[in-house]
Amino acid sequence: MSFAYFDCFAGVAGDMVLGALLDAGGSAEALRAGLAGVPVDPFELEVTGVERGGIGATHVRVRARRSPVIRTWAYLRGALGEADLPAPVRERSLAVFGRLAEAEAQIHRKPVDQIHFHEVGAVDAVVDIVGSALLLHELGITEVWASAVATGTGLARSEHGVLPVPAPAVLELLRGVPIYSGGVAAELTTPTGAAILAATADRFTELPPMRVAAVGYGAGSRQHDELPNLLRVVLGERTEAGAAGDSGLVLEANLDDMNPELAPWVLDRLFEAGAADVWFTPIHMKRGRPGFTLSVLCAPGTGAAVRELLWRETSTIGVRGLPVRKWMLERRVIAVGVPGGKVRVKLGLDGGRVVNVAPEYADCARLAGETGRPLKDVMARAQAAALAALDDQERAR
Repeated sequence: MSFAYFDCFAGVAGDMVLGALLDAGGSAEALRAGLAGVPVDPFELEVTGVERGGIGATHVRVRARRSPVIRTWAYLRGALGEADLPAPVRERSLAVFGRLAEAEAQIHRKPVDQIHFHEVGAVDAVVDIVGSALLLHELGITEVWASAVATGTGLARSEHGVLPVPAPAVLELLRGVPIYSGGVAAELTTPTGAAILAATADRFTELPPMRVAAVGYGAGSRQHDELPNLLRVVLGERTEAGAAGDSGLVLEANLDDMNPELAPWVLDRLFEAGAADVWFTPIHMKRGRPGFTLSVLCAPGTGAAVRELLWRETSTIGVRGLPVRKWMLERRVIAVGVPGGKVRVKLGLDGGRVVNVAPEYADCARLAGETGRPLKDVMARAQAAALAALDDQERAR
C-alpha cells in the first residue's frame, strides 16, 4: 500500500486521523513505541472500538494533564528535532507544525517564532501530529490525496473565547482547498486536522481510480444527528489514469448588466462555496454590448452550491454546465531560507520529476514588506534556493 485517500465527509481532526489509520491496519504498539521517543509530558493513549451511524470505527483518546509549559514554534522545533524518530516522520511532523505556526502568525499578525500554540501545542496535538506521521510511515504511504473538506458551521469555544466555525486557523490552513459547511452546526474540522491535511495531501479531489487494499474509519468524540462523525481513509495502489484525466464540471454565465464592482465579491463567495478556480473572460454580446463570461471550475460535489450562488449574487438568469477532463501535476511544498525568513515553494512533478518551481507569492510579499527588498528579488532568491535544494537532493541519491 503506497496511496492513501482521506474522505472528509464529516471533517477531520487529529484524533480522527489516528483512528482511521489504526482502523486501516496501523499498529497501536508501533504507534506507542514511536511516541515514546517524543519528549513531551506523560500521557496515556486509549484506543477503543466504537460505532457511529451504524459503522464500526476506532476512537483514539489522549489522556494527559494540563501542562504549564508555553509551547512556541521554537520550543516545538527543538523538541521534535531532539526526538528519536525516523527522518521522514520528523520532517512530516515539523512540516505540519510549521503550517500551524504560519497560520497562527497570519491570524494574530505576529512573527512566527513568537506564536504560542495554545490548544495545538498541547500534548494531545503533539501526539496526533507525530502519531499520524508515524502511522503513515509504518503503513508505507508515499502519496496522500483527500476529498473536499466539511468544516461545520456555527460557533465554538477556544482559548481565545468564542470563535466562528470554521475557525480562523482552519480557513487559513485550507486556503485553496475545496471546503463546504457539511450542514452541521458544530466544529467538524479542527486546526490540527486541517494542518495534517494541508502539509500531507498532494491533491484535494474526488476518489481516483485505485485498487483498494484496506479501509479505515476514525471516530470523533461527538455524535451528530445529520451524519456519522467519521473520517474514512482508503489505502491501496493508485492505478494509472493519466490518459483519461479526472472528470470535472465548469459552470458559466454571460453577463452584460452586472456592476463590475461586484466581481471581486462574487469571486470570493465562489471560492467559499467550493470552487476550484474562477476566471473572467471579456466578450461582446448581442447588440454590441461589452460583457464578460464568468467561468467556475467546480470541485466535486459543489456544483449545486455554485449554481445557486451564481443566481443569488450575479445578474444572470441562466447557467450552463460543461463537463471537462482535468490533468494535474503532482504537487509538493518545500520551505527554503532567504534573507529575512522562510518562503514556501510549490513544486509540480510529472512522474516524480520536478517540472515547475513556483515561490509562494504571499510569503514573498510578506518578506518584501518586512525587509524592504524588491518583491522580484525575494521571489528570484526563493526560486534559486529551491533549485539549489533540489540539485543537492539529486546529488545525494
